[in-house]
Amino acid sequence: MTESEHIPTAAGVSDPVVAVRDLYVSFHGGGKTIQAVNGVSLEVGAGESLALIGESGSGKSVTLRAMMRLHPPRRTRMRGEIRVDGADVLTMDKRTLSRLRGGKVAMVFQEPLLALDPVYTVGQQIVECIRTHAKVTKAEAQARALKALESVRIPSPERRLAAYPHEMSGGMRQRAMIALALSAQPKILLADEPTTALDATVQIQVLILMRELQRELGLSIVFVTHDIGAAVEIADRVAVMYGGRIVEEGPIRTLMRDARHPYTNALLKSRQHGMARGERLETIGGAPPDLSALPPGCTFAPRCAHARPECLTDVPRAVSLGNGHRVSCVLVSEPAAAAAPAAA
Repeated sequence: MTESEHIPTAAGVSDPVVAVRDLYVSFHGGGKTIQAVNGVSLEVGAGESLALIGESGSGKSVTLRAMMRLHPPRRTRMRGEIRVDGADVLTMDKRTLSRLRGGKVAMVFQEPLLALDPVYTVGQQIVECIRTHAKVTKAEAQARALKALESVRIPSPERRLAAYPHEMSGGMRQRAMIALALSAQPKILLADEPTTALDATVQIQVLILMRELQRELGLSIVFVTHDIGAAVEIADRVAVMYGGRIVEEGPIRTLMRDARHPYTNALLKSRQHGMARGERLETIGGAPPDLSALPPGCTFAPRCAHARPECLTDVPRAVSLGNGHRVSCVLVSEPAAAAAPAAA
């Protein structure tokens, strides 16, 4: 059996706007090959929010950026299939790809101060994006840019149009980045840890804003985070990644209540929520795998307290537990899957 046959399949979303099939992404340079993504499959439906969670180095951001082909082509190798609104991103020519970026799919980056151009005002950048993807006059684009800032609840939006990125606070810049991403009215929003650099209060405000915009505009969102608390606020479904693979996937409520993979449970136990004062925070022993020398078998096995001999040699196949809940672990067997309640 090949490795790809072990990879979790998508959760059966009807009419997905994003469909990733058996995606592999590797980077070549310095005499090394980094196997960053290893057979990922996932789907996102219209108006749905999917969170990719896991530690740094698990392949979350690489998967997200592959959806827009943002990796440097000279040292990147990708195989598999990425379909956005039915079109295969990996076979697009440059012109079609340019229309896709910002038009159908937009991205919110982790650090807006680096993503926004420092020599242009926020308004100029939003107007440029609108006019790139829509045949409108400059005046019409400026009116739409103002509405975009208003939609993300930026105070005094007229003044902010003329502001440079460095003249705004971190939370304000992130709202401006979201306004820029949504200005061309895309169907899909990709968010790469957009709240990591913000303080806790602003994080919650940005997450609530993204959720409200998703509902108002019917957006599909793929949200990368290492914070399960953030995933709870934004996601309908969660895909847990480790070593470039999806090890567990399912509705957010299911994973919070009945996580089955040891890595998912370890992530849940390593957060502060619900802990008593003075209680010791649990950590995950060891370190994530070296992606240039992945171990055979389950990549989490060297850190797993429940590992069996077969975990060190065989990549576990995905087992469906119903209702879109899938787990790739030898601890979850076929009999257990058969006994699980059927999907509603």
